[in-house]
Formats: sequence, structure tokens, C-alpha cells
Amino acid sequence: EGAELATAGTRRGIVVSTLAEARFFAAGGFDDILYAFPVPRWRLAECSELAQRLQEFQVLLDSPQGLEMLLQNPLPGGKRWLVWLKLDCGNGRAGVRPSDPEALALARSIAEGSPGLVTLVGVYAHCGNTYGCRDIAAIQAIARDTTAAVLRFVTA
Repeated sequence: EGAELATAGTRRGIVVSTLAEARFFAAGGFDDILYAFPVPRWRLAECSELAQRLQEFQVLLDSPQGLEMLLQNPLPGGKRWLVWLKLDCGNGRAGVRPSDPEALALARSIAEGSPGLVTLVGVYAHCGNTYGCRDIAAIQAIARDTTAAVLRFVTA
């Protein structure tokens, strides 16, 4: 019910952190889901099944190896992998640092490499480093820093 309210009844544009959540929402009629974790090889078959079944199943990438894995496992039926580049703006869990020159090279590889197989949808950053904050001002500072880092990266 919460997801229905959060999407204003559209059942589109939901973000999940596990494939169990993705399957749950897909079974409930959601057809635009972002799996907000870089695709591990052992989860590729599950991601492929969801990508084939849903109108839009989007995944995160944070490495050239992840891109190569998707390119070597194309989706059938004219479907493409829909990819967000995961940026690490201080959380330290997953993603590439936006200031790392390899991050820009990876974004270009995704965007220009094989758009018929893998399409760059955008960049994604998660402010998980706010979890330890003790006040609103600290949370806002992290949000501002993350936003500035993402905007600098996108501009480049």
C-alpha cells in the first residue's frame, strides 16, 4: 500500500535494494523497478528474468567488469539492459568515486559502447553516509556535498 501511495497509483519508478523486493513488487503489478545494487554475477539470471518480464527493470553498474558481464549476456527480444552508473559520494559501500577519472571513462563506455544492448539511463548516488548523523544540519551538509559531486560529474 505504501508503494502504491508513493507512486501515486502509477506503480512505476520504484527503487528496491533486493531482488526479493523486486519480485514482490513485480507480482503486485509494478513494471518499472530499479534494483539499487550493482548486479553481482550470481544474480544475473534473476535480473535477466525481471528485465524480460517488466516494461523497465533497471540495474546499477560500478565497474567495467559489470558492463562486460551485461554485454556478454544480452537480453532477448530486442530488450536492452537499462543501466544507472552508481557513484560513491562518500558512502563507501558501492560505486565509483565521481572524482576518479575511471568513472567518466566508464560512463562513456556505457553510453557509447553498445546502446542496443546496454543503455545508460543516468547516474545514481545514495547518501547512506547520513545514517550516522546526529542532526538535520549534518544530513543537509552531506546531501549538498553529494548533489554538488553528482552535478560536477554529470557536467563533465
